[in-house]
Amino acid sequence: MKYLMLLYADSPMPEPGTPEARTLFDDWAEARQAMTDAGVLIECAPLQPASASTTVRARGGETLLTDGPAAEIKEVFGGLTLIECDGLDDALKWAARLPAASAGKVEVRPFYQVPD
Repeated sequence: MKYLMLLYADSPMPEPGTPEARTLFDDWAEARQAMTDAGVLIECAPLQPASASTTVRARGGETLLTDGPAAEIKEVFGGLTLIECDGLDDALKWAARLPAASAGKVEVRPFYQVPD
C-alpha cells in the first residue's frame, strides 16, 4: 500500500550553509538511504516556501490563479515523502524515523484504493 507523508515544521527551514541546515540535510540523507535500502521509498522531496506557490481554481470555464497557498496554516508545510510498504504500522515506523517527526510533525495518509 502507498502512503503519503506530509511533513510539517513549526518554523521555516534553516538558512542554507548554516550548521543547522547541514545537520538537517545529513539527517534527511540518512533517513532517505534507509528507506531506499529497505525498498519502500518512492519519492522524498523538500518544497520551496508557501510564498512560491500558486493556487489554481477552475470555475464556470474560467481559470482563477491566486499567489500563495490554498490554506493558511501556522505550521510550515515543508515537503513530502511517498512510500510503499506492507501496512500502516510499517508506514508509521518510517514516519517516526524522519527528521520532521522530531522537529515538527508528519501526517501519514494512505492512498485511496480505487476499485478496478
